[in-house]
Amino acid sequence: MRRGYLELLRPANVVTALADVLAGYAVAGRGNPGALPGLLVATACLYAGGIVLNDVFDRRIDAVERPERPIPSGRVSAGAAAALGGALLVSGVLAASFVNPTATLVAASIAVAVLLYDGLSKRWPVAGPVNMGMCRALNLLLGVAAVPGVLALRWPVAAIPLVYITAVTVLSRGEVRGGTRPTALAALTLVVAVLVALAALSLQPPEPSAAALLLTLFVAWRVVPPFWRAYQEGDAACIRRAVRAGVLSLVLVDAVIGAAYADMIYSLAILATAVLAAALARLFSVT
Repeated sequence: MRRGYLELLRPANVVTALADVLAGYAVAGRGNPGALPGLLVATACLYAGGIVLNDVFDRRIDAVERPERPIPSGRVSAGAAAALGGALLVSGVLAASFVNPTATLVAASIAVAVLLYDGLSKRWPVAGPVNMGMCRALNLLLGVAAVPGVLALRWPVAAIPLVYITAVTVLSRGEVRGGTRPTALAALTLVVAVLVALAALSLQPPEPSAAALLLTLFVAWRVVPPFWRAYQEGDAACIRRAVRAGVLSLVLVDAVIGAAYADMIYSLAILATAVLAAALARLFSVT
């Protein structure tokens, strides 16, 4: 039974949410250090709650397509999962409330965006990917909310994860049956736009960051070739490889932001979340 709940929570996925907040905290200038623990707890609860509730909403589909999952297999009841997911979302907002009112507002917005995606928008071809991107964008802003005055000035940086995750999610629609060239081209174009934004961020005055620029080039090396092949070939296998590369590179995107606003050592701390996620992925499923 306990194993079923851990599988439901997908610990490896939850860890990736920490990278968003750490990147956002760098954008905030790493001020108000006492806020960071509460924000990390908040994002972990919000992300875990979203994952659990997604399985609750998908339980009938999973009963046919993925009967081994905790809810359709009977190891966790739908009612218990719904209660757990709701409690985690509330806990995430409560954890943020101990930081400041701005963080509370951002956390509540994440909870709303999560419920909208899980219960409705993920079935829509355009709104669904944008909604998913918004969840990650708000997660970055949760880190920036450590210093509300900075959030008011630097909120546009959230466009980077918004566009990036939208691109990955758009492309993922073809993981089973293959995709279309226009869809793959749109995803590739969005990814290139993100890379341009990351390069501009790396070169921003007064102190351009060579580390951030190098990490940007690494992201390009990781993501552009598989997205290009997905555009050229369009078969499901190519698309799955491109989506996997995109998902695994999200922490790298966060590391670029961390290096641009902090330093390379701080960006290494962000990258460490990927190592932890990889270790947990060996123990628990990530899908």
